[in-house]
Amino acid sequence: MTDPVGKLPSELDQLPDRDPEETAEWAASLDAVTKAAGPHRAAYLMRRSLQHAEGAGLALPKLLETDYVNSIPTAPEPDFDGDLEMESRITAWNRWNAAAMVTRGARYGVGGHIATFASAAWLYETGFNHFFRGKEGDGSGDQLYIQGHASPGIYARAFLDGRLSEQQLDKFRQEAGGEGLPSYPHPRRLPWLWEFPTVSMGLGPLSAIYQARFNRYLANRDIKDTSNSHVWAFLGDGEMDEPESTAALALAAREQLDNLTFVINCNLQRLDGPVRANFRVVQELEGAFRGRAGTSSRRSGATPGTSCSSWTPRVRWYAGSGRSRTRSSRRTPPATSPTSASTSSAPSPRSPSWPSCSRTRRSPSASTPRAAATRPARSTPRTGRPSSTRARRP
Repeated sequence: MTDPVGKLPSELDQLPDRDPEETAEWAASLDAVTKAAGPHRAAYLMRRSLQHAEGAGLALPKLLETDYVNSIPTAPEPDFDGDLEMESRITAWNRWNAAAMVTRGARYGVGGHIATFASAAWLYETGFNHFFRGKEGDGSGDQLYIQGHASPGIYARAFLDGRLSEQQLDKFRQEAGGEGLPSYPHPRRLPWLWEFPTVSMGLGPLSAIYQARFNRYLANRDIKDTSNSHVWAFLGDGEMDEPESTAALALAAREQLDNLTFVINCNLQRLDGPVRANFRVVQELEGAFRGRAGTSSRRSGATPGTSCSSWTPRVRWYAGSGRSRTRSSRRTPPATSPTSASTSSAPSPRSPSWPSCSRTRRSPSASTPRAAATRPARSTPRTGRPSSTRARRP
C-alpha cells in the first residue's frame, strides 16, 4: 500500500483506516507500556517518537486541539462527598431568584442577563461549597473575578443567606435612590460584596493573571504568605474574543502561575447573537490555551459526582457547556461569606437563615429546610420565563 499523496497533515485524520489491525497493534503496544512502566514512560516514548518523526521529515499535524470529549479521564475522579440533593435544591433556588430579579427589573426597562448564571449556576455553587477559601483562616484566602453578567446569581445567593433583602433585589440596576444593587461587580459600588471589577469585558481575565503574578511575587519575597491563595476567573465564551482576555496568557505560562484557574462558561450566547455558528468554541479555546499557555483541560457536559480538579501546572482552565452539572470533591475550608470568598467582614442585614452546604458546617436541621414563602421549591432547576417573579427564601 502506498501513502496518499498531496494530503495536508490536518486532512490525514479524515482518511479511512486502511489497516485497522495494524492500528490496533500500535494502540495495544502503547497500552502495554503504560500498564507495565507507567504513564510517564509512555508519554516519554510518545514524545521521542514525535521528535524522531519530525526529524525524518514526516508531516504531522500540531495537536493543539483534541477530540470533542472530556480531556480528564473518569478513572481518577473521586466520589462526590457533598449532599447532592441539598445542593441541587439550593442551586434551583438561586437560579430561580436570579431569573426573577431580572424579570422584575424588565418592568422598569432595566432588565439584566438570565442565561449567563442559568447556564453556570452549578459552576458557581460547586466553587462556593467545595473550592473557594475565605479570609477568616490562615493565609489571605482566594480571589474571585466573577463574570459581570452573572451578578444576579451572586445577589440571589446573598439573598438566600440573609445578606440582602428582597427590597434590595427589587432595586437591581436602580442605584439612584442609594439602595439599589449595581449591574456588575465593582468594589466602589458594593465594597462588602465585590473585591474586583470585571466589566468591561476582558478586564477580568487580564486582571486575574496579574493578581496571580502579584501573589507569587509576595510569596517569593516573604512579604505575605499567599501560598494557599488561588485566583479564580469566571469568564464567558463570548468574552474570550476580547483582545484583553487572552493578551497575558503567555505571561501566565512564562511565570508558571499554577495558582490561577480560568473557568469559561461556553453557553454559546453573547449580546449580539450566537458565539460560534456551526463551530465548536470549546476546541477553539483549547487550541488558544495550548498554543499560548502550553496546557489545557476541558470538562463539558459533566454528570453529578464528577470532578474537574485534575489540571497540569501553569495556566488551568475549564470550559463547560451550558448543560454542565459539575462537581468536585476537593475539601477546603468553607468561606464565611457565601457571596464572595474574598470578604469575611461583610455587614449582614440580619443573621443568615440558611446554613452552608459544606459537609463540615452542616447542622442536623439543615437536612430539612423550610418551605419557600410562596410555594414549594422544586428540586430541579426551572427553565424559561418564570410564571411568578416572587423572590424565594427557604
